[in-house]
Amino acid sequence: MKSNQPNIIFILIDDMGWKDLCCYGSDFYETPNLDRLASEGMMFTNAYASCPVCSPTRASVLSGKYPATVGVTNWIGGHEKGELISSPYIDHLPLEEKSIATALKEGGYCTWHVGKWHLGTSQYYPKEHGFDVNVGGCYLSHPIKGYFSPWYIDELDDGQEDEYLPTGLLMKPLIL
Repeated sequence: MKSNQPNIIFILIDDMGWKDLCCYGSDFYETPNLDRLASEGMMFTNAYASCPVCSPTRASVLSGKYPATVGVTNWIGGHEKGELISSPYIDHLPLEEKSIATALKEGGYCTWHVGKWHLGTSQYYPKEHGFDVNVGGCYLSHPIKGYFSPWYIDELDDGQEDEYLPTGLLMKPLIL
């Protein structure tokens, strides 16, 4: 990476409300580490998710396109119930889509994806979309057997028995 370029950390959290961090006004949740990151960087105060569910929002953020334009219009594996008819959607982020990771690499950045991917099976994983490193990004929307090891996640080694997934990720050295 060129020395005059800023580091970029983009965090996308499912099911989080706009006021769920202290730095955005929460008086319930304690989020000191995210608050510190926000105080040292940039905060966004006027934005909307492109979809109320995970996979379309991720596809939109990564491609810079609306979910309907990409073709991922529901969470992968999701089907509406009731009187509505499900609209057709694709079950992966197409490889033809230029991702933000590819664009950043063209600008001299090294790119990492850490955590939930949920945008297709192995042929569509983060490295296939331009990320240099993928830690845990796979077809799953959550660990199969829970958040204590073994968690059985593609692209992530199981931790020690009963290790808590978020803590285990924070303790592992991440090397490019």
